[in-house]
Amino acid sequence: MEKARIILIGKNSRELEDISKQIVGITEKTKAKYSGPIPLPTKKLRVTTRKSPDGEGTATWERWEMRIHKRIIDIDADERSLRQIMRIQVPDGVHIEIELTR
Repeated sequence: MEKARIILIGKNSRELEDISKQIVGITEKTKAKYSGPIPLPTKKLRVTTRKSPDGEGTATWERWEMRIHKRIIDIDADERSLRQIMRIQVPDGVHIEIELTR
């Protein structure tokens, strides 16, 4: 049987949790087997810049950080459940990838 791997990527972990709950709810309603959501390690993108633009004065720094969260859900590729998953309203900050495997 084919399996589908759903990868959720986003900056807000609450949005990812809401969408993963919706996906798990759909798979439970259609009685498809699933595993997950499995949280992957959070990537921290850091940028350090100097506060003063001219280089004179005190050496003060600003530190900026963006965190990228990922979740993986594996489900059996049932056509009915995948169609319902495709209809989920996804916020702008969340990216979804669906891979089909055998």
